[in-house]
Amino acid sequence: MKTCKQFAALRNEYEREIGYLSAHSERHAGKPAAKSSATTAASTKARMARALSGHVGRCPECG
Repeated sequence: MKTCKQFAALRNEYEREIGYLSAHSERHAGKPAAKSSATTAASTKARMARALSGHVGRCPECG
């Protein structure tokens, strides 16, 4: 599937945020902050999926 630059930028931004949250969760394993970061990472993955699918639906270059 061919995608546009905006799609790639959006995906990279979400993946960077998920990476930060996942790394924080691993560093602080067993603490409440780790559980919070893991939960936030999971919800961010869902937000990313919604945002990217919405983009593909609206973008003439991607869709």
